[in-house]
Amino acid sequence: MIEIPPPDARALARWFPTGAPGPATIGEHALATGVGRWWADRPVQPRAVAVSCAGHVVLRGSPQRLSPELLAPLAGSRIEAPDRFLPVLGAAFDRLTPWERMVWTLQARPQPATVPHAVTVRRLEPADTGALDALGPDASWLSASWGGPLGLAASGHAWAAVTRAGRILAVACTYFRGTGHEDVAVYTVPDRRRLHLGLACVTALCADVVARGHTPAWTCSLHNRASRLLAWHAGFRLVREYVHHTVGSPVRPARPSALAGGA
Repeated sequence: MIEIPPPDARALARWFPTGAPGPATIGEHALATGVGRWWADRPVQPRAVAVSCAGHVVLRGSPQRLSPELLAPLAGSRIEAPDRFLPVLGAAFDRLTPWERMVWTLQARPQPATVPHAVTVRRLEPADTGALDALGPDASWLSASWGGPLGLAASGHAWAAVTRAGRILAVACTYFRGTGHEDVAVYTVPDRRRLHLGLACVTALCADVVARGHTPAWTCSLHNRASRLLAWHAGFRLVREYVHHTVGSPVRPARPSALAGGA
């Protein structure tokens, strides 16, 4: 596929789901923040369009004239697409693995979460960029949808449990910001897990999201028990399930065999 300029809001609504929790927030987030890329099978009157952000892709349109070679730029992604795209996705990549996903929304009061006396749960600011970066590679995914640690720290959409020395122990953020829902993500450093720090950060973030007039949402794997438990304790309840697919490397077209020549 070829990269295209971001569409306007009306075009977004024609191509992609909008105003709902789950994958709908990906296109809305990319359009609002400028973090993400837009793809089409052709620049004028496209028949298939995709939006990608932080390794997630939403693909819509018709696959009828979509060749496997055109999908190569989406390699290594997690793709949400209607079932009609599965044959061409299977032909385009060496691996196509389904992941069952769950979408939750905030519907109940969170369970209480206390934090140690020397820890403060607060909104992150640009000055916290270094502390976010210090979380290391295991947490790099958390800021990917904001373009990196500086983007997340400056977004106003992240709350963290921070020590007096400025170390971040846990952080919850809006991962994808939609027009009606904000998809929540959370990370806790390994040596401070099971201390309810993540729950405290999620609770603070959700109050902030609700104050903006949006509904907090939660998306996780069906098999991620820890994430499901945290969502439940934070007041989220299941609303639906869906499947997205992780794809591998592009399948290289077979080279035509050389014709044997004779004298």
